[in-house]
Amino acid sequence: MSKCRLAVFTGLLFLLALGGWAASANDEWSQFRGPNSSGVSNAANLPAEFGPDKNVVWKTTLPPGHSSPVLTEDRIFLTAYERNQTASKLFVISLERATGKIVWQREVPSPRKQDLHKSNSPASPSPVTDGQNVFAFFTDFGMISFDRDGKERWRLPLGPFNNPFGMGASPVLAEGLVLLNCDSESGSFFVAVEQKTGKVRYRIERPDATRGFSTPVLFQPAKGGLQVLVAGSLRMSAYEVATGKEIWFVRGLTWQIKPTPVFGRDTLYILGWAGGADPGQQEDIPPFAETLKKFDADKDNKLSPDELDPKIKKAWVDYDLDRDGFLNERDWTAYQARRSVQNGVLAYRIDRQKEMRGDLTESHFMWKYQRALPNTPSPLFYQDVVYLMKEGGILTSLDPKTGEVLKQGRLPGALGDYYSSPVGADGKLFTISEEGKVTVLKAGGNWEPLMTVALGESCHATPAIAGGRIYLRTHGTLYCFGK
Repeated sequence: MSKCRLAVFTGLLFLLALGGWAASANDEWSQFRGPNSSGVSNAANLPAEFGPDKNVVWKTTLPPGHSSPVLTEDRIFLTAYERNQTASKLFVISLERATGKIVWQREVPSPRKQDLHKSNSPASPSPVTDGQNVFAFFTDFGMISFDRDGKERWRLPLGPFNNPFGMGASPVLAEGLVLLNCDSESGSFFVAVEQKTGKVRYRIERPDATRGFSTPVLFQPAKGGLQVLVAGSLRMSAYEVATGKEIWFVRGLTWQIKPTPVFGRDTLYILGWAGGADPGQQEDIPPFAETLKKFDADKDNKLSPDELDPKIKKAWVDYDLDRDGFLNERDWTAYQARRSVQNGVLAYRIDRQKEMRGDLTESHFMWKYQRALPNTPSPLFYQDVVYLMKEGGILTSLDPKTGEVLKQGRLPGALGDYYSSPVGADGKLFTISEEGKVTVLKAGGNWEPLMTVALGESCHATPAIAGGRIYLRTHGTLYCFGK
């Protein structure tokens, strides 16, 4: 190999070893939160100010949806829905990136109407694109792929899913596969599907996982195959992409994971908040056998609602995971776990040059932070600072090495709830609240608000940034802002 080719190859390995894929040269944003779900773009020359009547390149009216836009060099893909009391219509939509013109809109089968949390929608998972084709996942159907002209390539029905909130994880692409995490109260699994054919390459059952919404991220060690990291109930697993074999894992996560983990140089940050005070809902729960002896009045080795504490009966749907009307040992063990784990941001050291195998919970743990934790927004690692965006407009910056708070405060004029995740580009942070208030901040440990503007519509989607432009999706409009 020539010195020139060796240098290029070494440089590529270095970019991969950063814990994911660095932003590509043409700065595409091909999946949820951009390159490896990092939320970071290398775009520059973004507009200093923008809004509904300022620096609007174009805007397009669309059906509602919570999914975030994904980009190729000349297209935008997203999903949407129409829903009434009896049925849903699901759509995959393609737009021209330069003009915002809708190129095509394809309806996707909707054989069922699953229950959803009020903050979720039938079109919440973001699609992913390989630059030509698009791959989308819907709670009410499964997975489907279209080419750039809107011709269906294949479909893979999945579900129904036993998730009372509906699904939220987005698919990602790696090594010719579509990778998707489908964690529910029962029947949880991780699946790898061939991009070309839609055939299942492998499916990994995850019996200990309950409801989860975290999108997988990729990790390339210096030696060995590419890995996909899946954060779920109580545990994050690193699977080999080629085979689905679990290589390493860490324990100590909370029981319900919504945010997506992010890499920062030699560290992985995993955020989980599942209710209660910031640390969690800790309670000493006795073993199942002991509970049976005390409460199983009819001696059927199961616990019915009338045999238990009224507080459990009141929240029965959270405990009866398989929905059979009784609590069995799996249900009770999950209940024990929920009351034993703690919420928090967990930081783990990543050894790219050394082989990582088995349980790394204690050997690679760095720090935990447990105050002002977001519920849904994923953390952001940008320019050597970790950011957390919490409900109430509370933004926290942390030292990535120690977890020490650098600054914490409320965003003036944007104090509502947040489901969209923060993103970073051009030395700035971009956040948008559920009520559609966009805040731009100067990045840094001592961050500073630069502007806040109201778009006038609700928003759950995460911004996409590429090529000097900002793409923001509200419930009814897709905006493109640029100079």
